[in-house]
Amino acid sequence: MRLLTLLSLFTTAASVSMPLAAQKPAFVPNYDEAQANFIAIPDVLTATDGSKITTREAWLAQRKPELLQLFATQVYGKTPEAEVPIRVETVGADKPILNGKGVMRQTILHIGPQGEVQAQILLFLPASTKEKSTPVPTFVTLNFWGNHSVSTDPDILLSTSWFRDNKEKHTVNNRATEASRGTGDDRFPIEAILDRGYAVATAYYGDFDPDFDDNFQNGIHPLFYRDGQTKPDPDQWGSIGAWAWGLSRMADYLITLPEIDQTKLAVLGHSRLGKAALWAGAQDERFTFVISNNSGAGGAALAKRIFGETVGRLNSAFPHWFCDNYNQYSLNEAALPMDQHALIALMAPRPVYIASATGDQWADPKGEFLGGKLAEPVYALFNLPGLGVEEQPAPDMPVGKTIGYHLRTGKHDITPYDWDRYMDFADQHWSASPK
Repeated sequence: MRLLTLLSLFTTAASVSMPLAAQKPAFVPNYDEAQANFIAIPDVLTATDGSKITTREAWLAQRKPELLQLFATQVYGKTPEAEVPIRVETVGADKPILNGKGVMRQTILHIGPQGEVQAQILLFLPASTKEKSTPVPTFVTLNFWGNHSVSTDPDILLSTSWFRDNKEKHTVNNRATEASRGTGDDRFPIEAILDRGYAVATAYYGDFDPDFDDNFQNGIHPLFYRDGQTKPDPDQWGSIGAWAWGLSRMADYLITLPEIDQTKLAVLGHSRLGKAALWAGAQDERFTFVISNNSGAGGAALAKRIFGETVGRLNSAFPHWFCDNYNQYSLNEAALPMDQHALIALMAPRPVYIASATGDQWADPKGEFLGGKLAEPVYALFNLPGLGVEEQPAPDMPVGKTIGYHLRTGKHDITPYDWDRYMDFADQHWSASPK
């Protein structure tokens, strides 16, 4: 009933003669649980032909490939299979940091035949990995404000990429300034990560594709256009797909390093980059631990709940994030052949962690929890426990076995509390982190 009402309102507003600015009604999010869950959620173990998936072999051979194809063609867009040349340039020597606790290394990926796109990778390694010659587990993550924002270290390259203007982050005329250094370090507790025995690698997401709608004329998309093509086809990748591709290129580099344990790569993302981390993890099984932090709609949250941000809101506010085919589900979530719990299920049997925040109803914390909960039947095929609880836990009470979840007190953000829970979960699944 509510869906029909929304459609009616939208149609009426579009048909009445009004000034152009008034033709499109303002988006009003639903925050009422009584109005959520009115669309049936597809069973993750029912194949498109109606058959039931009852074994891990059938999951791997039938259901998993068809779900990957559905997410690729209907949501994020297909990632090109073609390869482009990438040249790796190491910038300077490793720099000791934090009174000898770790080292910092910078690398540039020159992507394309002429190095048309450059992506800077900033890697922090525990000092012990060199002293003991022991490869370490690594968190792989994109950042929002450039590598120079994650630390005040003056030797970190100041990005020359496009940035959204932001007074707080000191980005002016779409460029970073020296005052931008360290403005995002609250999201990167580098010392705590190194103390736990983990490495962390990060890159600015805008290096792979700037986060604005320019009809895909910059970033990595044009490197893959066929002759005469000027934008992705309706079923080809948008920006989230490009950011996920970038995460995999970071993995390409990291697994060549003797200091990195290539069997223990965790892909992590916050907000829109949480969506990208999930899509990267679904496509690239070298990420043996996948982490979604406040990823919301188009990430871990169920689309069919119609709670907080919706498919239609995503497509209207950020038309470049998803493939064009995703537009057919705006105000039409009932037509989606799957929901986001199926994306979580694609990680099985690898561990996955989902995090929400009490002050982030826009991202639908309960829908994020349910995204993990409804993926449990797939993990059960591998005889693996899921969340271990039936109901969403109270704030600051992490739960989970192979699927982890917590609802943190606070706002839409990634905090040291979140990082501690991810490292705890990594300890659990990767034995203990090396000290």
